[in-house]
Amino acid sequence: MTDALAEQIRRQQSRDGAMHDDDFNHLARQLGRRGVDVEAVVARLSGLRIAVPSWALGAGGTRFGRFTQAGEPHSVEQKVMDVAAIDCLTRANGEISLHIPWDRPDDPAGLKECLAASGIVCGPINSNTFQDGEAPNDARASYRYGSVSNVWEEARARAVDHMVGVIALGEALGSRALTVWLADGTNHPGQTSFRGALDRTIDSLSRVYAALPEGWSLYTEHKPFEPAFYSSVNPDWGTSLLIARELGPQARCLVDLGHHLPNTNIEQVVATLLHERRLGGFHFNDSKYGDDDLTTGSIHPFQLFLICHELVEAEREGLLAGHPPDLMIDASHNVKDPMEDILQSTEAILVAYAQALILETGVLAEARARNDATLAQNALQGAFRSDVRPLVCEVRRRKGGALDPLAALRAAGYRHETARQRGFRRATGL
Repeated sequence: MTDALAEQIRRQQSRDGAMHDDDFNHLARQLGRRGVDVEAVVARLSGLRIAVPSWALGAGGTRFGRFTQAGEPHSVEQKVMDVAAIDCLTRANGEISLHIPWDRPDDPAGLKECLAASGIVCGPINSNTFQDGEAPNDARASYRYGSVSNVWEEARARAVDHMVGVIALGEALGSRALTVWLADGTNHPGQTSFRGALDRTIDSLSRVYAALPEGWSLYTEHKPFEPAFYSSVNPDWGTSLLIARELGPQARCLVDLGHHLPNTNIEQVVATLLHERRLGGFHFNDSKYGDDDLTTGSIHPFQLFLICHELVEAEREGLLAGHPPDLMIDASHNVKDPMEDILQSTEAILVAYAQALILETGVLAEARARNDATLAQNALQGAFRSDVRPLVCEVRRRKGGALDPLAALRAAGYRHETARQRGFRRATGL
């Protein structure tokens, strides 16, 4: 199926290449007058790699149900195939983030060969302790009342063993990070001791941390609510940072853009974690009410730009040296085609990053030195309101990607073909 995509890429280049050149050259002249090194921006964007989450390759669910779409992947190998197709179009998504046990392979060596043959890297790997799957033999080992924070040692031991096993699998597949999101918490006051739950969490994760190979990271991911609606064991960035500090230097914090209470200043959270050298990475999505997992940049594009601005500013100051944050998408699409949503999210991230790269830093620095809020706003919004899509498109063109990834995917009939091959049945995972 990648041959059909390659043909559509070639057709776009032939049909629309001259028009794109006009758009890009016009933008380059505009940016040049503002002192922007366009080639440096292109080079930086070319180096970005945005991981695709395996669970987002199938239709997402709601709390009431899930509507299967034809052509969804039914195996981890088919998920890798879909990521390879996405990367063929964008040249920015050559990494997959797996979720265990949803993606546990019967043949790890075979999956490693599949990844290599597809040109896809195994990114941060995710553990799942928020559902039992097969019922444990001992009811005290169930995650019903939590995993690593559970008062019952049997559940904690089961969760630790699972995470250590995920690390071993990730090491075999070439991953270098474990992402830990915990559904642990309470629905009723008095259900458990807050301090006791935190102590048990840190103790359990310390055992997981001890199993990390050299060069690996452990990412702690916070969330203020759901499924526990009275308290969560890791509810905010401060607790996440506290846990990471307790674990050690290989532990960092992961920021999911949906895992915040309304009106949280996420860009400040990012800046603070950068200050502490503890920003591990992102799960990019968007939200209107809570953890909605909507298409990245579809609701709060200015916020996405401001987050990217913090990353660009920190990089220029040398704060990302040695550990640039992992960029991952995390979305749940109930009505969209999952692959199309990932293409839109990738575009939004690259556009926001490009806008941050063209910001006139001298103007912003001068405004800050003078406490000139008006001039500072002009500097930020001048970059944000710039249409940098031709710049992002040029990055794809130089790397052999599509001028218009969404149009190429549809014209190639990729979903029609996967529907014919895979049929219509529920995929693995969500």
